[in-house]
Amino acid sequence: MRKSRTLAKIRAGETARMCALGHYIPAYIKHAANAGYDCIWLDTEHRQMEDHQIQSLLAFGHLFDIDIMVRARTLEKTRLYRLLEDGATGLMIPHVSTPEKAAMLVDSVKFPPIGDRGLDGAGLDADFLCNDPMTFPEEANRETFLVVQIETPQAIENVEKIAATDGVDVLFIGPGDLGLRLRHQETGWSLEEAYQRTADACKKHGKAWACPVSGKEEIQKRRQQGAQLLAHGGDFLGLKRMLEANIQDFDE
Repeated sequence: MRKSRTLAKIRAGETARMCALGHYIPAYIKHAANAGYDCIWLDTEHRQMEDHQIQSLLAFGHLFDIDIMVRARTLEKTRLYRLLEDGATGLMIPHVSTPEKAAMLVDSVKFPPIGDRGLDGAGLDADFLCNDPMTFPEEANRETFLVVQIETPQAIENVEKIAATDGVDVLFIGPGDLGLRLRHQETGWSLEEAYQRTADACKKHGKAWACPVSGKEEIQKRRQQGAQLLAHGGDFLGLKRMLEANIQDFDE
């Protein structure tokens, strides 16, 4: 089974580098791998792609040896582990605010004895039945990862219990949704305090945590806090900035 570059970095105490993709651009997979990224965050929560397009991008991830973490658009158990069968290295689930929801997700995407994922062995993740069926479940549990998004005040209240959930690999702070809710609810916490509570909970329970970052300064800041998976760069803003820069060449 293909080894996860993201998990290898995390287990070595290093920081894994991730970029985002929200459109069907196969060449992006190759360019991200060549640039030195460890993982691509493929967003199907806010972007629309057909299933066969997702399958194609996941296959390119295997071809160019780069992890692809799919932000899933469903909580349906069989559809979640189908993404893993199709080649996703990781799954990220939005709005995980309780340990009960975290445990339900573990049950869906991890094989026994950790969870209750269904076994097939004929997917890309198992090299289409070319893996040893006796060792594949253990390898899949070791080389795939579950990321839960911390995006609500309730999630911050429960962050220690979520971090303590066996089978959850990474807690990912979503500053957009979390910041929006903190502005409209009386919690007494700032967004930075929410970051620190998450970092402390993950350190206590031996879990990695992650977030998007805006540039070098924030990368250094979050690394110092202990973050081990940082998302920086993506197709949407990259295209926007390229067009804004290039249009200036027409000015006299």
